[in-house]
Amino acid sequence: MKNNILKKAFSKNSLTIYFVVAIYAVLSVMLYGDLASRQLTNMIISVSCYIVLAVSLNLVVGLLGELSLGHAGFMSVGLFSGCLFSMWTVNLLPMVVRLPLAMIFGGIFAAIIGFVVGLPALRLKGDYLAIVTLACGEIVKNVITNLEVTGGALGLTTTRPETYIYSKPKDLLPYAAVLVLITVVVMMNIKKSKHGRAIMAIRDNRIAAEATGINVTYYKLIVFVLAAFFAGAAGVLYGHSFANIKPATFNYNMSIEILVIVVLGGMGSINGSIIAAIALRALPEALREFSDYRMLAYSILLIAIMLLNSNEKFTEFKSRFTLKEFAKKFSSKKKDQKEAEENE
Repeated sequence: MKNNILKKAFSKNSLTIYFVVAIYAVLSVMLYGDLASRQLTNMIISVSCYIVLAVSLNLVVGLLGELSLGHAGFMSVGLFSGCLFSMWTVNLLPMVVRLPLAMIFGGIFAAIIGFVVGLPALRLKGDYLAIVTLACGEIVKNVITNLEVTGGALGLTTTRPETYIYSKPKDLLPYAAVLVLITVVVMMNIKKSKHGRAIMAIRDNRIAAEATGINVTYYKLIVFVLAAFFAGAAGVLYGHSFANIKPATFNYNMSIEILVIVVLGGMGSINGSIIAAIALRALPEALREFSDYRMLAYSILLIAIMLLNSNEKFTEFKSRFTLKEFAKKFSSKKKDQKEAEENE
């Protein structure tokens, strides 16, 4: 019984949750204690949103094995629908109720668009699916740009006196931490569940999965809709952190950036997505002093990481420094100490 509790307490999933909680605990101390720099303060919400986007896209790319380039489009749908909901209810509901409802509303709206796009698109696979999702993302962006309710090309202003929903990082940090934790926990549970095993079976061999009675279209749609929901929820949080939100921001470059984070973090790896999102969003800011060379250094580093990740020896070396390996070493040390005490 005791061993089972220890195994659960030091399992890979538990360590991931501890890691996320520790990051946000440190950030909270720094932010609310006025110890964080201006750069760090401005990055917190953006990085949190990218963590949610990367972890949710990893469900499609890593777990299902399909290439999607429309994630920024789903994020923009959730952002504009959720922010509009927040604006319409700003005088009716307090922020503690309004923002979570807006995130749910934006997520559901993005999930509906994800279902509409996914139903025909998921009949394709590989490069064809990537091109279709990329095109759908661009269509969504152009539709939002031409809508009056979203402010058109000028974007949505969140600082008008009658519809003021703009919030500072100090106000948004608790919501960001909860959203990241919920996303990580949901993804981990899906991965371990019956549905997760079916999804991975489709990834490994679609024909064999169909032969065993797995409904491929059903599971693909579940993954696509769920990823779109979390992208939409992250978009609402992202929208509340800016005074003006322009549809042009959510183009194919943003979708590719999210995909790069997933690939660098490792396909199917939640820990990798979290670390890669933090590193790739923080790195350009850290190199801001070297403005003439920062993008060159950033590009070279991306290429180097990709080359190293494709090397089997580096992958084996990297696996020694995972949270799971750390937990094994920690538990083995405790076991050795206990045995030494008993021998004495």
